[in-house]
Amino acid sequence: MLAATGWVGGTPTPLRGASVLLRPTTDADTATLDRIVREPAVAAWWSAPDDYDDMLAIVLDDEVIGAIQYDEETDPEYRHASIDIFLTTAMHGRGLGTDAVRTLARWLIRERGHHRLTIDPAAANTAAIHSYRKVGFKPVGIMRAYGRDYRTGGWADGLLMDLIADELS
Repeated sequence: MLAATGWVGGTPTPLRGASVLLRPTTDADTATLDRIVREPAVAAWWSAPDDYDDMLAIVLDDEVIGAIQYDEETDPEYRHASIDIFLTTAMHGRGLGTDAVRTLARWLIRERGHHRLTIDPAAANTAAIHSYRKVGFKPVGIMRAYGRDYRTGGWADGLLMDLIADELS
């Protein structure tokens, strides 16, 4: 259950998950997030963004361990939101990414009124896909040559996954 929900300056107020806290990023988070996004196991799936201004910091025990972001399609005929996330390698496999995605998904559905969410991991990122399935996301299909493979510089397939509001677990 979310401890706090609201909308301040275009970003949600801190959202509490079972283990993590999601809060707007600050300039003080930049060095930590730059280090995380450059870890080999993270950089395999993410490129370093220009900035972290539109992201939420994922915080565990007062330590920033990653970031999560969302985008909203507001056209009433196609209204939905999408999510992207990265987490420091040291925290992989502990359910913290799942908790962060679930926490943001609940907020997007309950507070922002979205009936459908999408997420689009690299098709080869089996750990991420497994995590998103735990939240209730289901595969829709493969998007061929969808995104850059940062290891090879070539194109890699992506997996489009979606979640309908009543499927959130």
